[in-house]
Amino acid sequence: MNKTVNVGLLGFGTVGTGVVQILRNNAEMLTRKTGAEIRVKKILVRDIHKTRLLATDAELTTDAASILNDTDIDIVVELIGGVEPARSMMLEALSNGKHVVTANKDVIARHGRELFLVAEQNRVNMLFEASVGGGIPIIRPLKRCLAANRITEVMGIVNGTTNYMLDRMTSERLDFATVLAEAQARGYAESDPTADVGGWDAARKIAILASIAFGTRVSLDDVSVEGITRIEPEDIDYGRELNFVIKLLAIAEETDKGVNARVHPAFIPLHHPLAAVRDVFNAIFVRGDAVGDTMFYGRGAGGLPTASAVCADIMEAARNIRVKSNTPILCTCFEEKRISSIAETESPYYIRLLAEDRPGVMAAIAGAFGAQQVSLNSVIQKRRVGNRAEIVLITHKVNDAALQLAIQTLAGLSVVNKVSTVIRVVGDNAD
Repeated sequence: MNKTVNVGLLGFGTVGTGVVQILRNNAEMLTRKTGAEIRVKKILVRDIHKTRLLATDAELTTDAASILNDTDIDIVVELIGGVEPARSMMLEALSNGKHVVTANKDVIARHGRELFLVAEQNRVNMLFEASVGGGIPIIRPLKRCLAANRITEVMGIVNGTTNYMLDRMTSERLDFATVLAEAQARGYAESDPTADVGGWDAARKIAILASIAFGTRVSLDDVSVEGITRIEPEDIDYGRELNFVIKLLAIAEETDKGVNARVHPAFIPLHHPLAAVRDVFNAIFVRGDAVGDTMFYGRGAGGLPTASAVCADIMEAARNIRVKSNTPILCTCFEEKRISSIAETESPYYIRLLAEDRPGVMAAIAGAFGAQQVSLNSVIQKRRVGNRAEIVLITHKVNDAALQLAIQTLAGLSVVNKVSTVIRVVGDNAD
């Protein structure tokens, strides 16, 4: 006979509803695949009497303790989001010997080490596939399928809101304020869009991916973060002329300087696989020494795509319960590697500035770069803005610290009115 595995759901919003829907609609198939009947026993909600789009036979409750302390519940699925009380609830569930599944990138990025330790002590699963990439499988592939590789780079578009906005700015030549309002109207961006447009959502995700890929703990505080708020249509136009497209990238790499994780806008060549990722889609590019280049692509958010990843984790926990398996690999951060700063990274740069349109200006600008050993690849002067010239420069690959010193020197020149934009250029053959 199939074993019954009872699930307690913390949260019944968009993703929680998707989880219940998938478990119900695909119940027979899931039982065949796991050898267990997966049953949602209780669901934590804010209001028991609220009208819901999906009916359920599960008991609705406003008391989290009734789930966390229920000895019949085998798996607790946390979908309430935020750091607290989600973190405390997961710790209590693990301490009570329950397997935990979550989509919570905030808690995993900040408190993953603590959760994995408690899970290991209690020999239960702590699963979080849905915390990065929504329905895109990436956590399990990094931990298992690519585990034999020495990963050197993880780079991705992991925030659908900003990808949609940059895509619209590129295709329709709209400004930032217009596309943000459009994204909010379509439900892609929150009323407070800071986490998305400021790069913090992507930063949490790359901290998680970097920790797994490089086997060392990378916290949110280790990630350098820059958003897309300063990107203007002029930059996109110049990028198009240079055969680049602009994306908000989350990048983690391991070099001889250590492990670096960062989020920032970047120009990438049109031939790069990530250049074709449009609308709200996500994609994660992984480079390993044995497998070479791989890319994982799909919907990075949304109720059913995220619920798909949550249900896969529930299934894994259910299989382990059925066969009384020991805990699978939890935290893969076996080393304490040096975390390098963004100042130590190298890449070509795009710089757009306004300067006086008179003789000697270019010599002064070139001198500011030369003083920091920054070599220029190309210089473009396309138009006048008032009585000033708009100048675009592309550097060869340069150390970030040296580039920033050159920018400071430029900003202090009397002939330079404004350094408008500085954007990194990323991708093979970008230099």
